[in-house]
Amino acid sequence: MAKKRKVPFTIGQVGHFGLAVRNPKKSAQWWERAVGLKTQFEFDGGIAIGNKNVTIALHKGVSHPGAFDHMSFHLPSMAMLRKALKHLQKVDVDLEDPGHEIGPEAPGSKNMGIWFHDPDGYRWELSVQDGGRA
Repeated sequence: MAKKRKVPFTIGQVGHFGLAVRNPKKSAQWWERAVGLKTQFEFDGGIAIGNKNVTIALHKGVSHPGAFDHMSFHLPSMAMLRKALKHLQKVDVDLEDPGHEIGPEAPGSKNMGIWFHDPDGYRWELSVQDGGRA
């Protein structure tokens, strides 16, 4: 058995991540309309969007929504999650479970979430940890 080594650092908050999308400008507009992320800067072949918590680099390419199952963004309360749901419905976002949109992250989980898809087919979640009781 290999000797376990102590890692001499702790990773921090996500700096940014990149996604291949068909049309970075249209994707950036969708992200602004759907969840309020703003254009931070443009780069050769793409646009970086974000807020104080996350930056997503949208670059022109072939989208691969199956590359990861989904990514979750935390919200502070169930009241905020319900407001988010109403907004996503209002702007016609592709919700994964129309009619039963808010539910546990997994069977028996206290974490509650909403799942939806962006125009390139990537799967996203807004969630509240411990049903807002944490």
